[in-house]
Amino acid sequence: MTLASLLVFAAALFVAAGSPGPSIAALVARVLSKGYRDVLPFLAAMWVGVAYLLYLAWKMWFTEPAGSGEDLPENRSVPKMFFAGLTVTLGNPKIMMFYVALLPSIIDLGGVTLTGWLELVAAMFLVLVVVDLAWVLLAAKARQFLKSPRAVRIANRVSAGAMASAAAAIATR
Repeated sequence: MTLASLLVFAAALFVAAGSPGPSIAALVARVLSKGYRDVLPFLAAMWVGVAYLLYLAWKMWFTEPAGSGEDLPENRSVPKMFFAGLTVTLGNPKIMMFYVALLPSIIDLGGVTLTGWLELVAAMFLVLVVVDLAWVLLAAKARQFLKSPRAVRIANRVSAGAMASAAAAIATR
């Protein structure tokens, strides 16, 4: 396997691992297979989603922080956390889309040698560790930040703004 192939694979995996879910893919696939008229129920559901996001934004904006911040989730055992993570990962449709649909278009799977598979596994491990560690660091900072009621209020208002913005973005597409 060439270094260029491995880098293209790693870049595609990075984008797939860090990107949002497949709702746009479902919309496009539906339009391509059935035409735009068949998408009306999907669009109706989208508008219900817009309304729900606005409702959540409203609630978050006006919610008063409760507690001292010490009531954050408690630690769980390592096996429970591992199996919870495994369940979430196996239920993620992005993973199936990447490995079933995208991977064969990036890498000639029939021509991959044992060394090539080891290189792919190493690239997957490296990319996913980098992506996951970035999320872990962000979550750790957020956990520290969310210990004060003022910070919770700010986080609620920022989240409310993000949800309202998402609703506006969805509504204007």
